[in-house]
Amino acid sequence: MSTTARVFVVFGTRPEAIKLAPVVTALRQQHVPVTVCVTAQHRHMLDQVLPVFDITPDHDLNLMRPNQDLFDVTAGALLALREVMAAERPALVIVQGDTTTTFAAALAAFYLHIDVAHVEAGLRTRNKAAPFPEEINRRLTSSLADWHFAPTEWARANLAGEGVDPARVFVTGNTGIDALLTVARSLDHGHTGATLPAAMEAEIQHRRLILVTGHRRESFGVGFEQICRALAAIVDTHPDVAVVYPVHLNPNVQEPVYRILGNRPRLVLLPPLEYVPFVALMQRAELILTDSGGIQEEAPSLRKPVLVMRDTTERPEGVDAGVARLVGTDERRITETVALLLRDRDTYARMATGANPYGDGHAAGRIGALVAQILAGHTPAPH
Repeated sequence: MSTTARVFVVFGTRPEAIKLAPVVTALRQQHVPVTVCVTAQHRHMLDQVLPVFDITPDHDLNLMRPNQDLFDVTAGALLALREVMAAERPALVIVQGDTTTTFAAALAAFYLHIDVAHVEAGLRTRNKAAPFPEEINRRLTSSLADWHFAPTEWARANLAGEGVDPARVFVTGNTGIDALLTVARSLDHGHTGATLPAAMEAEIQHRRLILVTGHRRESFGVGFEQICRALAAIVDTHPDVAVVYPVHLNPNVQEPVYRILGNRPRLVLLPPLEYVPFVALMQRAELILTDSGGIQEEAPSLRKPVLVMRDTTERPEGVDAGVARLVGTDERRITETVALLLRDRDTYARMATGANPYGDGHAAGRIGALVAQILAGHTPAPH
C-alpha cells in the first residue's frame, strides 16, 4: 500500500458519525484520500449530525425502511456495500463501534479481501444478550478486523485475551471525546446553534436539570416501564428539579414514555435533539441518566455524574473511576441514587471530578497518524 491509497469510512447511525467525523478530519490532515459512505441505518438521527462536522457523504445507501428489523438492516447493508466497495476497491475500510452497519461493513470488506480497521475496538460485557445485538456485533467485527484501535487499556486487554495479535492493537483514546470537546468549545465561544424550545426553557429555568436518554432493546417492556415510573417519582419528590428526555424514535420507547410521562409538569419530552443543542443540555445538566455508551464516555469530561440505566456495561472504566454508577432499570434504585446525588454534595463532588478515563480529546489524531503509517506499508509500534 502507499500513502495515496484510498480509505473507505463507513457508518450508519448518529453515534458512529459523531465518533468517526474527527477521524475523517484527521485523515485529511494526513493527506490520506478518504471516501465516506453512509448506510443511513438511522436516517433522521444521522442527518442531524452530518452538517455539524461538515461531512457530505460520497455514497448514501439510504437503507432505512419503515418497521425494519435486524435481518433487513444486515442483509440490505451487506448487499449494498458489496456493490460500492467492489467499485471503489479501497485499501482500507474503517468502521466504528458496534452497530449492525459496522458488522456488515466489516464482513463485506472481508469477502472482498480488503483490510478493516476497527475504531473503538475491544469493548465487552461477555453477555451476548446485553447489549443486544451490539455485543455480538463488536465481537464479530473484532474477528474480521485487521487493525484494532482500542480506546483504553481495558479494551486492549480484552482483545489480547481473545488472541488478537498485540502488534495490531493500539490504545488511542475514544474519538467521541474529541467530538464533544470540539462542540463544547464552540458553545463556550457563543455558538448560536444551541437554541432550545421556548416551552422547554420555561420548564427548566431556575431548576436543577436531569437529562435522560434511553433506547436499549434489552430494556423494552418492563424495563422502560420502571424507568418511566422512576422519572415520574423524581419530579414528584423534588419540586426544584426538571427532567428533560429527548425520546428515541423507536416505538418500543415512545409508547411507554408518552403513556406514563406525557403532560407532567417539569418533565419535558422532546424529539431527538441535534448534537449541538444536546451538548448544550449536557453542559447545563446537574446529572445525567442514560443507557447510552457514548454519553457514559462524554459526560465525565463535562463534570457530570452519570447514572447508567443498565445492569452491565462494556465501559466499566467510568464505574471503576467513580464518575459513573450502574443503577439498572429498577425504579427504587434509580430514585434513591438520584435523591442521594441531589442532597449529598460530597457524593456529587466525588463523581463530578472532570477526570475522564475514556480519552483526552486527541484520539483521532493518533488514529490518523497510525493509518498513514499503515498505508505507507509500515507497521506502527504498539502503544
